[in-house]
Amino acid sequence: MVRTGTDEVYVGRDYGARQVEVTPDLVHHYAESVGDQNPWYFGDSPFGGPVAPGLVLHSEVYRDLSWYLPNIYGNLHTKQEWELFHPIMVGDTVTTRSLIVDRYIKRDREYVVKEVTCFGPDGRILHRGRTHQSFLLDTGQGTVVDKEREKRSDRRFDTGAQEPLEEIPSITKEITLEMCQKFSGPAKNYHNDIEEARKLGFPDIVVQGMMSLCFLSQMMTERFGAGWYVGGRISANLVNVLWQKEQVTCRGHVTSLAAEGTARRAHLQVWCEKPDGTKVVVGSASAVQA
Repeated sequence: MVRTGTDEVYVGRDYGARQVEVTPDLVHHYAESVGDQNPWYFGDSPFGGPVAPGLVLHSEVYRDLSWYLPNIYGNLHTKQEWELFHPIMVGDTVTTRSLIVDRYIKRDREYVVKEVTCFGPDGRILHRGRTHQSFLLDTGQGTVVDKEREKRSDRRFDTGAQEPLEEIPSITKEITLEMCQKFSGPAKNYHNDIEEARKLGFPDIVVQGMMSLCFLSQMMTERFGAGWYVGGRISANLVNVLWQKEQVTCRGHVTSLAAEGTARRAHLQVWCEKPDGTKVVVGSASAVQA
């Protein structure tokens, strides 16, 4: 059966292509919104000039929300995967193309997975991301996630007991309203406005999940440099809500090294946690290490 409905969200539905110019202003906006002022973004880099942050197009998947299911009350970003193959240089015009690759039901939620692939001016694949968005099966009312949920025993997540080969340098961020407005604006939504958050069943501003992913990308860039841009991978579950005005620390442990041609690939456990140890994001990552 071939499905061509204009409203149905089905596996295989293509949402077309979009051209994006990666301007210096776009890079500056990214750097300010997440507090990542890597000098590679504004001057020389191993790639021969200013290079855009690895996840500079983090929210391209949300440029068109026609892939959302009708009930958006309490919807949450629950998992994110990224594969980085080649850097985006500042000034490049790239092409993104989006596709629904999965749809499934788990407990009280239905999940839609949208893949976005980014192509360079010469047609090569630069990176690919898969976003898992969840939607409540019922219409929803009242508070969907309160600030007490993360204290339950079933919301504590282990990062593994394996002895690490290396603990990479962590980064800590204080989430401000200004960051939320820059990262998730300019339109008001539940990621940057408390009234919009309450309309969707949340007691406070829900920090956009992609922000934590960008923090992890900064951590991986600072440790692995070009090896993150060319061959970096991450698969992360967004397990608890990060609220505005909270502090979060990103951490990573190298658990193994594997030969990859003339280099080695470092495999890591990565996570983001609040000061009390509550995990916000847990997952795995890898990067090429010379």
